[in-house]
Amino acid sequence: MSRTFVIGDIHGCHQALMELLTLINADPDQDRLVFLGDYVDRGPDTRGVIDELLALRQQFRKMVALKGNHEEVLLGFLAGRDKEFFLAIGGRETLLSYGCSEPFEYSCTLNIPGDHQQFLYNLLPYWEDEDHIYVHAGLRPAVHLTQQSSDWLYWAAGGRFAAQSYDFGKRVIFGHSVFQTPLIDPEKIGIDTGCVYGGSLSCLVLPE
Repeated sequence: MSRTFVIGDIHGCHQALMELLTLINADPDQDRLVFLGDYVDRGPDTRGVIDELLALRQQFRKMVALKGNHEEVLLGFLAGRDKEFFLAIGGRETLLSYGCSEPFEYSCTLNIPGDHQQFLYNLLPYWEDEDHIYVHAGLRPAVHLTQQSSDWLYWAAGGRFAAQSYDFGKRVIFGHSVFQTPLIDPEKIGIDTGCVYGGSLSCLVLPE
């Protein structure tokens, strides 16, 4: 039976990603990989993480990559805005991984390969299957999926999603909010366990 492997916030921790992929031993022909976003910033090797995700996309025909708030800010930097905010939330480490040097300017975007930029631009805001909804940060209660705002999808409106217990009809799988161990509630499961802060990189295996 095919399985779905859902991987939480990576944040440039390429080595942790490689170790996790070895542990889960997913089948490229049968299993699905779902990545919840925040591949970039803070950690030492954003470039290596994106390289690996691009390689995985060639292997796994059923791979889903969602956008996180850090990708949203990076896309703003690529568009020529939000530089100071981007650098303040971990963008410095991202640019260093692409061979940029201080002082960082918008011209640093030339160091980011085209296929990496295309990957970032094509990330999904959310995804769902028969039993679950997958999103980076959260969903606004009583609002249809197609009407959700970026403030909730990528930022969870200041972290309010993790504390609420609204039933969306499917269990919501999310990252963004850091827990020491995965949050497991009847309505939702949170799997950002703070890899870049010295915690673990967590993977949820479904339907198990």
